[in-house]
Amino acid sequence: MPQGQPSVVPDDGLTTRQRRNRPLVVVHTGIGKGKSTAAFGLALRAWNQGWPIGVFQFVKSAKWKVGEENALKVLGASGEGGSVAWHKMGEGWSWVQRDAQLDNEAAAREGWEQVKRDLAAETYKLYVLDEFAYPMHWGWVDTDEVVEVLRDRPGTQHVVITGRNAPEKLVGAADLVTDMSKVKHPMDAGQKGQRGIEW
Repeated sequence: MPQGQPSVVPDDGLTTRQRRNRPLVVVHTGIGKGKSTAAFGLALRAWNQGWPIGVFQFVKSAKWKVGEENALKVLGASGEGGSVAWHKMGEGWSWVQRDAQLDNEAAAREGWEQVKRDLAAETYKLYVLDEFAYPMHWGWVDTDEVVEVLRDRPGTQHVVITGRNAPEKLVGAADLVTDMSKVKHPMDAGQKGQRGIEW
């Protein structure tokens, strides 16, 4: 097992084991590719640990067949690791196409209400809130409320939030934040997304 050395040992009264096992809020943001992919990589690790996993997709269309969804559902049903529940919030919404905004805003709010219910019930050990940074950025979901709910969540529930433009208050409250930067992307040269890479 990797043995990372912290640069600072906080004077918080916790043992090393207690500090190591505390639940995390993780944010993957930035304009680069790989935010959701990295979150699903964490979900694979959680599945291997036998953790129940809840995936909540906030803005990707419910009609899209995401490769990670199929893989994680198969793994979740295998009986080998943790369970996997996949929730598509509404009919989907893409940051590229802004139609039916009011319906999608309501779906995002209801999705957040479901996450709050599941957090209160300690339904999952890992929550992947895919593209959830967008509803906060657009003001559909109150960032202050999100930060408060995540801060006060019971038990040892880890939460991963993905999406561009993660609000500063969320970034400040998170335990682990990665900003995906873009160096090059095939779309810059006119190439569209392809199977096995984008989905």
